[in-house]
Amino acid sequence: MCISHTTGAGGEEVGRLVSERLGFLYVDDEIVSRAAAKGGIGPDELADAERRKSLAARVLEALAQGSGGAEALGAVAMPPAGQGLNSEDLRALIKETIEQTAARGSVVIVAHAASQVVSRGPQALRVLVTASPTTRAERLGDEGARTVKDEDAARRDYLKRFYDVDEESPTHYDLVINTDVLSLEQAADVVAHAGLR
Repeated sequence: MCISHTTGAGGEEVGRLVSERLGFLYVDDEIVSRAAAKGGIGPDELADAERRKSLAARVLEALAQGSGGAEALGAVAMPPAGQGLNSEDLRALIKETIEQTAARGSVVIVAHAASQVVSRGPQALRVLVTASPTTRAERLGDEGARTVKDEDAARRDYLKRFYDVDEESPTHYDLVINTDVLSLEQAADVVAHAGLR
């Protein structure tokens, strides 16, 4: 299951709630990055496309340690700038890790644009959690409107650059949840129920 989200919509919280309710592994970009660092994966290894597949498996093993939760990896620091993971290589590793993680099943992936990576099919549920810009800005507090505007622009840019998506559409997803109306608990109930199909 992949959960994409707009900033301030509560998608990460919905993902955590769904993973708890279904007993699924929860995976996000931060956990993947920390797992890569914990696994001692350096830029030279990441640059080698032939070796990335086995490195993705190492990341998955690091995720599995301590039940794969953020707490288990919380103490792992990312390498200092210039000494660690190259952003392009990390994106390739994240993409491959998402593909392999999704193939395992029983997982909630809340990584940026994971729904663009995972193929449609009966074993996949691709969800978008969103809300109106006004609601999202209110949830974010001071500078909320500016944050929403900046993050939405960054999201559009990312989708265009890495997945050639000119305009995101509800039809890119199997389920779209609007948290203007539903609480995060209610949204998680809907997604968990749909995930049991």
